Amino acid sequence: MTDDVRQRVEQVVTGKIRPGLQMDGGDIEVVDVGTDGTVRVRLKGHCSGCPFSAMTLAVGVERTLKEAVPEVRRVESVP
Repeated sequence: MTDDVRQRVEQVVTGKIRPGLQMDGGDIEVVDVGTDGTVRVRLKGHCSGCPFSAMTLAVGVERTLKEAVPEVRRVESVP
């Protein structure tokens, strides 16, 4: 992916996704934006051990990123 795509991913994470996670004591870090459209993120704080983290990733993070950045194909969580 281009630097432009990574920058747009970071903007969405910072502006739309992170504030909601931080309200619940969590956070998110963009680890990598792959050339295949895979975004790798690390959930932090309360999100890292939360039993709902898979749902947060799929419904909240992935859907939001795909809507805002069409080049994103999928989102994976990494430890």
